[in-house]
This record gives sequence, structure tokens and C-alpha cells, in this order.
Amino acid sequence: MDRRLFLLLPAGLLALPGKARAEVVVLRSQSLVEDQVIRISDLFDGTTRGDVVIGAAPAPGQRYVIEASQLASIARRFNVDWRPTSGAERSVIERPGRALSREAAIEALRAELHPLGLPVDSELELAAFSPPILPLNALPRLSAEGGNYESGSNRFAATLVVMADGMPSVRMRVAGRAIATVQAVVSTRRLAIGDVVKPDDVRLMQLRAERVRPGTAQRLEDVVGMQLRRPIGTELPFMTADLMLPQIIAKNEVVLMVVEGPGISLTTQGRALEAASRGGRLSVMNLSSRNIVEAEAIGPGRVQVRLGAGPIRSAERS
Repeated sequence: MDRRLFLLLPAGLLALPGKARAEVVVLRSQSLVEDQVIRISDLFDGTTRGDVVIGAAPAPGQRYVIEASQLASIARRFNVDWRPTSGAERSVIERPGRALSREAAIEALRAELHPLGLPVDSELELAAFSPPILPLNALPRLSAEGGNYESGSNRFAATLVVMADGMPSVRMRVAGRAIATVQAVVSTRRLAIGDVVKPDDVRLMQLRAERVRPGTAQRLEDVVGMQLRRPIGTELPFMTADLMLPQIIAKNEVVLMVVEGPGISLTTQGRALEAASRGGRLSVMNLSSRNIVEAEAIGPGRVQVRLGAGPIRSAERS
């Protein structure tokens, strides 16, 4: 038997096996509490008085360190059969917590500041924001009041009110500035040269206007279905200059030439001398005559040649 526990037992108890054993009380060196109060069971194990409340718990995210002398005083006051043996004993009581998210605070501020002239799409930059700590599982109730917004400087201030079960309400003055944003189309994944942009590859995002370059794509329909001239990384905006209609004909591809003119329509095979998108112009070599003509890409592997244009040049026969 541990000597410290042995000393807690009355000396005559071991000689009287017919009697009930006394409480064996053990100090808890560390406890986590989620309630607003500390109970005897948070400090001591083995006592029938564990549900007795002895005081207020620390604030969420904080802790108490209770030294041996305080523990002894608590034990005497609440009739707990425990005494320090070395004077070095202590118990740490911690109450877990989580910080209020910046996003939640900003949404409450927006509701207060929008009627005062804050632009709907502006980004709020908070100055020296220290979020309050909430009880771990509490659902906060937020509001803002006393708001002020200056359109000339884009500066704002308001009082943020935070309430949640298990904590006193918090009132804190928050200030910052509003930053203008614009809508942009950004990639959801890394894309390579030649990739055709799919709906899942893009999303709309509000970006700071000062960081958006001229020519940035701002509508999904201007990007989806287009082919990339250069690669793009995740969460980066698309530039319209880097987009083109998808190529439906590859360079050196054998294509079907549809030759049309007044009262005539025929087909023959040719070789595309350059890549082209739908509706694009390209040079095609007629594989029969070896003449090179200008054609229009009308579909995958199909080009149209108008009679009367004449050949661009004749290819040397190999």
C-alpha cells in the first residue's frame, strides 16, 4: 500500500475487518472543468462529497493553480479527509475554451454598419482585434451597436456584444477600415496549359480591388469552357488574355475538307498546318493536289473551304 494513503487511514481500522473502510481520498493534480463552478470531485477522488460546489471555475481558456496550503484549507472547510504530506502538492484546474472567430465578429459588424453606408462588398480589416474566449461547446449570440462609418476615410468603429451560456456578456469596442473589393473568377485547382476549364474548376471570390489587375475575368461564363494558354495555380484569378476557345483541330491533323462553291459541294482529305479553334482560320494542305488553301475550322477534324479563294501556294511534291 502507498505510504501516503496508509497515513490517511485510522490506525485501528486495519485491526477491525468487520467495520466499513474509511474513505481513501486522493488529490487530483489536474482537472478539466466545463461547468461554471468547481466541485470537490474536481480536486479530490474517493470522497462521497464530490458533488459539493466549492467555488467559481476559471474563465474559459484560463486555469487556476491551487497550492498545498489552499488545498488543505478547502479539505478542512468541506470535511474532506485529506492533508498534504510534503507541502509541494498542488492541483491545476483548467477550463477549456475557444476563441470567437473573426468571421463571426465581422458579420455582426456588417449588420450594424451597412445601414450607415458601408459598401456591401467591402472587406473589413480589424485593428488589433483580440477575440473573447467562449466556453468550449457554447453557441455565441452576437450583436453590434454604437456604429460609426466614415465614407471618406473608410474608417469604422462599433461596440461588439458577445453573449453565450456559461460566461458573462462581453462588450468590446472594435475599429478598423473598409477595403473595396471586386468580383473575380479564381481556380479551385491547379490547371495546365491546354486544359479546358470545367465548372468545378472555378468559383467566384471577392478580391481587394487594389490587388486585381486589369483584364481579370469577372464572370463564370467568360471562363468555363475556355482553354488555357498558360498554367494557373489554385486560388489564383483567371486573366482573359490567358483564355482562348478550345482548339478543335490540332496541327498536322488529317482533316476532312468540305469544299463549297456556287452549285458545288465536295469533300477531300487535307492536313492542318496549324491548330485552330471553332471558327478560326487556318492553312490546310489538300493531300490530293498538294495545294495549300485557307480554311475555316467548323468542327472536330472538319474544315470548310470556299471556292474562288484560290490556293495560297502549292506545296513541293516529295
